[in-house]
Amino acid sequence: MTVNEMQERIRALKTEKNVCVLAHSYQGREITEVADFRGDSYQLSVMAAKTDAETVIMCGVRFMAETVKILSPGKTVYLANPTAGCPMAEQMDRELIEGVKAQFPDYTVVCYINTTAELKTVCDVCVTSSCAVKVCSKIDNKNILFIPDCNLGKFVAGQLPEKNFKLLQGGCPVHAAITVRDVETAKNAHPGALLLVHPECVPAVAAAADYVGSTSGIMDFARKSEAKEFIIGTENSIAEHLQYDRPDKRFYTLSKKMVCENMKATTLPDLLNCLEGRGGEEITLDPDTLKKARHCIDEMIRLSE
Repeated sequence: MTVNEMQERIRALKTEKNVCVLAHSYQGREITEVADFRGDSYQLSVMAAKTDAETVIMCGVRFMAETVKILSPGKTVYLANPTAGCPMAEQMDRELIEGVKAQFPDYTVVCYINTTAELKTVCDVCVTSSCAVKVCSKIDNKNILFIPDCNLGKFVAGQLPEKNFKLLQGGCPVHAAITVRDVETAKNAHPGALLLVHPECVPAVAAAADYVGSTSGIMDFARKSEAKEFIIGTENSIAEHLQYDRPDKRFYTLSKKMVCENMKATTLPDLLNCLEGRGGEEITLDPDTLKKARHCIDEMIRLSE
């Protein structure tokens, strides 16, 4: 079966079975082409909740599928590849954070969306990379425990000097692996290009960027900018997607190291097998977890308005 034939089979099954397929922006082009929605994890969850599809398949990683289930508890939700996890989401568990909360009871616990459903149950507010500064600025408490990504936390703290941030040592190993030397190498190779990076990168890398923002923010900036060349400082698939979307511009990867193995775990055959009932994993969360995890997301929505 060719890629095109597999894609056509997937499209037919989606319609036949009333299935909504979500693809995170880090997925390969062959997957995003057949998805109903492509974007950042929380954005995808919101989109899925608004559809009349009875079943949702997430082509991404486990915490993303859990977020879909939290926002759409009445839908059947599948993770296309059950092995696709997220090292950052798995770095901290509920027991650890409960212990830290006991040590610092006067801190509001803010969790990045890149956390497990279980961990969200003991957090006060959830944030995405695009709304983190706004949400944290509206929290009444000046003391904030930001988890798990210390690089994103430092970026947010830098925008809000009036707040007192406490950070733990966690984060995305792919983004955190990028160094200032990588930046220098890329800029020397492409001196006329703007550098766009994700705030999960270390502060020194972010400081060298022309734009720092979420994955969607990076893509929007690149599409709308009058500049013609860009160095993309996030998962390398974004440079590829942008090159497809804007062939009149040039997009370069910041480093060949910026590849997420977990995002690349999901394949087009995985999606087809899930649709045919021969693969994937249904995401189930108990009522208590659904309720408590939803609370911190609802707080994010309230503070974002």
